[in-house]
Amino acid sequence: MSQALTALLPLDGFPGAGTGPLYLKLRQTLEDAIRTGRLGHGDALPAERDLADYASVSRVTVRKAVDDLVKDGLLLRRHGSGTFVVKPVSRVQQPLSQLTSFTEDMARRGFVTRSEWLERDLFTPSPDEIMMLGLGAVASVARLGRLRLANDMPMAIERASLPPDILPDPQAVSGSLYAELEKSGVRPVRAMQRISACNLQNADAALLAMPVGAAGLSIERISYLKSGRVVEVTRSLYRGDAYDFVAEMTLADS
Repeated sequence: MSQALTALLPLDGFPGAGTGPLYLKLRQTLEDAIRTGRLGHGDALPAERDLADYASVSRVTVRKAVDDLVKDGLLLRRHGSGTFVVKPVSRVQQPLSQLTSFTEDMARRGFVTRSEWLERDLFTPSPDEIMMLGLGAVASVARLGRLRLANDMPMAIERASLPPDILPDPQAVSGSLYAELEKSGVRPVRAMQRISACNLQNADAALLAMPVGAAGLSIERISYLKSGRVVEVTRSLYRGDAYDFVAEMTLADS
């Protein structure tokens, strides 16, 4: 543990001598480790006892430093799990009135996007996919599952299902799904979205580099062609600390 702490929190970054409260110096050392990336988003903070022994301070001093960083939003305490790093991210305002892809949304904001594929192929459809997409009982379904990152920060997990005649070759999708569909003239023109609050569970929390139980947004989107045909069902999980969904409303005539 001491070798790991030396790499994360060099002692020359924590001047024990001199004036000023020790907890403020420890707080600054921890904050520097977070902002420089030595402690990454989602990392567990070492135990109070280990930090106290390493820095030759009391556990009260450690607790006070950690409390300050929790108040500032750089650390998150999870009961029974520990204390985790929450690296600051710029919140994204996503309008609900526009049907756009993640790639398009992030590009407009100047973010560099990339994806890590979780699945991308034709599969045997589930009963839910058969019903929602209007598939035959022996049909296949195109599934795209990916972790979406902006400026290398995990932002969302997307899992999309499409009829095979709409997307016969899922491997052809390398970037924006909607850009690929537009090539064939089957880009959806409208959608219904259902947004609900959730707490991230083990596997999804790990993918998003968030503590288990952290706040998330669950979004189910059903997208349609102009003809009214359903062409896409997408279920996504977004980090709750990174997104604000905004809707513009007008007052109905009374």
